[in-house]
Amino acid sequence: MVLPAHHSADSPRHAASTGAVRMFGHFQLLRLLGKSERGMLWLALDSRTQQELMLAMPRTQPGEGAHAWQQAVRRAARLNHPRLAKALEIGEHERWPYVVYERGAAVTWAEKVSSQGMAGTELADWVAQAAQGLAFAHEAGTAHHDLQPWWLLVDDDNRVSVLGLEVAGAPRASVTQPGGLDELRAVRDAAGQDVLALGLIAHWCLAGQPPLDEPDIGRVIACMPPQGADIVRLPWTVPRPIAEPLRAIVNRATDRQERHRYLNARTLQRALEGWIKTTTEQDGGPLALLLDRLRQVGTLPAQPGGADRAAHMALMESARTSDLAEIVLEDLALTFELLRTVNNAQVHGGRVSGDGPVLMLRRAIAMLGVDGVRRAALSLRRWPGPLNEQAASELDTLIRRIKRAGRVATRLVPAGYDGEVVYLITLLQNLGRLLVQYHFPDEAGQIRRLMQPTIVTLPHKTPGMEPETKEEPGMSAEAASYAVLGADLEALGAAVARHWGLDDSVQHMIRRIAPNAPVRTPESDGDILRVCASCANDLVDAMTLPAARAPKALNLVVQRYARPLGLTGRDMQDALQGEGARKQHAAGAAPARRDGDAAGKPAGAAPGRKPPAGPWSEALEGTLT
Repeated sequence: MVLPAHHSADSPRHAASTGAVRMFGHFQLLRLLGKSERGMLWLALDSRTQQELMLAMPRTQPGEGAHAWQQAVRRAARLNHPRLAKALEIGEHERWPYVVYERGAAVTWAEKVSSQGMAGTELADWVAQAAQGLAFAHEAGTAHHDLQPWWLLVDDDNRVSVLGLEVAGAPRASVTQPGGLDELRAVRDAAGQDVLALGLIAHWCLAGQPPLDEPDIGRVIACMPPQGADIVRLPWTVPRPIAEPLRAIVNRATDRQERHRYLNARTLQRALEGWIKTTTEQDGGPLALLLDRLRQVGTLPAQPGGADRAAHMALMESARTSDLAEIVLEDLALTFELLRTVNNAQVHGGRVSGDGPVLMLRRAIAMLGVDGVRRAALSLRRWPGPLNEQAASELDTLIRRIKRAGRVATRLVPAGYDGEVVYLITLLQNLGRLLVQYHFPDEAGQIRRLMQPTIVTLPHKTPGMEPETKEEPGMSAEAASYAVLGADLEALGAAVARHWGLDDSVQHMIRRIAPNAPVRTPESDGDILRVCASCANDLVDAMTLPAARAPKALNLVVQRYARPLGLTGRDMQDALQGEGARKQHAAGAAPARRDGDAAGKPAGAAPGRKPPAGPWSEALEGTLT
């Protein structure tokens, strides 16, 4: 602490250095609750009322900036939010400014957290509440500037509040003239530092020890990029198990790459609340994130012209079910609406009956009738629903990509399996991605950005030499989804499918094989359909990568799927190009009989197919460029 030579005997420094009763004006200083390079918090007793209070003050006197300090603190104190502690008094003693807060039944996080860490769900709730308060403050143009565990309170009912806004004062480098872009940039940067500090505090609470073994969060930030080179990630050995989604959220908050960190406190709050709902909701789990939106705007918007054509054809007496199914398949919104309607009717005991889930549009149309198709088509929201032009373009691109994967899957699946069924399974493996892109386009954009690789400049090894760079991979789709939504896209899609009435057998088929999971030889019809759909989705995803990365990614897909499916690289290349498909697929997928099973396997067919044996080199036959 920097003090004038004539500092008073009542100053905090003098009080801390004597064994006598320590006074600061009319406040008796009982105990130091926390201090950093920039601020400190005392537990104090008001000698006038005998009430315990908390006394917050900067570590350095503002000096010539005293007036600006008072203005900033008073502006912050006017904010009214349940997650922001109310200032009882703002004053000055011996030219030393202070802010008084009520102690009540609340304690600081520093007093609450031990070396044993905290349970993940409790900590996530605390951090989400703190993020909510910070978001409100940031949106009002103010920041904390020195967030530490002892600036955060929690009471007996687990209600969190943030105290000390603006008390530490803005860093000198960020002090600007009021108004203009410089001030806006300073506020944005300060908000970003607050969010990073909150992520570091969450790390501390889970790990049971401060990050980098440094109790001053401000010093930790100074050691991290871009100022320093230290990396902060949750250790794998911790006092209590940490759920993977929560680990991904906290690690993203403290990521070494600034572009990967949370843009603001609101995005951190939403990610944590999403995970909390996923783990604690009794009705639907991750479905709680989407249920309200599904009721408001439907699953997807009807693609231009598709629903109208289907409704028009449904009025034609001579319309054949197969022709109508082809038109419906071109519109994902109508396709999903028919699957939802017919499977929900079966599950909830409606007049439509059947034996197992329906995964064929021809069967769904036959069960609902052309009037049912027409009603479903007319119930859809027009394209692009509530989306703006950019979000609609992104959704359209994703739909085209998923449709292409469906067509590729029909060329990969063995003869004897219904092409329409494997096409639908391929679509459903992308259900979570489609729903998030439509209902939460901003979050979908964040997920894509987190998955992109980054070019990192390496430290200089030799003076005068050009710096080296390397490409660091982005997050996996699962980790990025956890970090943004607090839930896996796959889990969201599966929850919605379950809500539609699709049973465990379908849930298994529409669960896309994870990129790092081994691909085993299919043992059942459901396994074959699942593997074919996953392979098609992986192939199309690889094709959409930049030209420099696509060949390697495509060859990795060949290596993973060729042996289990009994295919070669050339087969997969032909499937992608839509020409020269394997001979057994050349005539098109065989239609399933009406008495076939949900997997589209004709009755009486063999229960599975063993891929032909062959040398491993066969899996690399052909070049996917």
